Amino acid sequence: MKHEIQRYTRSERSNHWVVAILFILAALSGLALFHPALYGLTGLFGGGPWTRVLHPFLGVAMFLLFLIMALRFAGHNRLDANDRQWLRQLDDVLNNREEQLPPVGRYNAGQKLLFWVLVLSMLLLLASGIVIWREYFGQLFGVGLIRLAVVAHALAAFVLICSILVHIYAAIWVKGSLGAMLTGKVSRAWARKHHPGWYKQIGRK
Repeated sequence: MKHEIQRYTRSERSNHWVVAILFILAALSGLALFHPALYGLTGLFGGGPWTRVLHPFLGVAMFLLFLIMALRFAGHNRLDANDRQWLRQLDDVLNNREEQLPPVGRYNAGQKLLFWVLVLSMLLLLASGIVIWREYFGQLFGVGLIRLAVVAHALAAFVLICSILVHIYAAIWVKGSLGAMLTGKVSRAWARKHHPGWYKQIGRK
């Protein structure tokens, strides 16, 4: 439709949803191994032994596909002067006074900060996960480092899960955001309202 513009390509959307599915599987299998009260979740993966086998492979697959996505969007997530001003006007953000905010590019400052939190969490999960992957790497590290890695892995997982929940809430809160990742398109009115800097940029193109 002439009143719609493309925000995400089919490839970008596919990448996002595969990462999302792998995140859910990795999170559920990780929680099942984290605490006895959640051990029942292992039934989703064929029992405890299979959960223990599958979890690290799910994590590695999630990281690799997330890395592709991160490289695609890193250039759009660099903080600039407008983003710093946006953060200083959080009261206007929370009260939906978007007309008083500096022009927002493809992503606002909140989305950019969340992006980098996800990147750091993923890197820490990978690094700590390798240390505690006993079958392949356990013999390379001392007990003290393994214990530290277990704590770091749990903390990174907690931050990642909370960040994804914020991401989901924001996508639902800003009407049209979820549809953009489903269909790849947004209305021109949506772009002008929520991302005027980006709308002006694509208008020049």
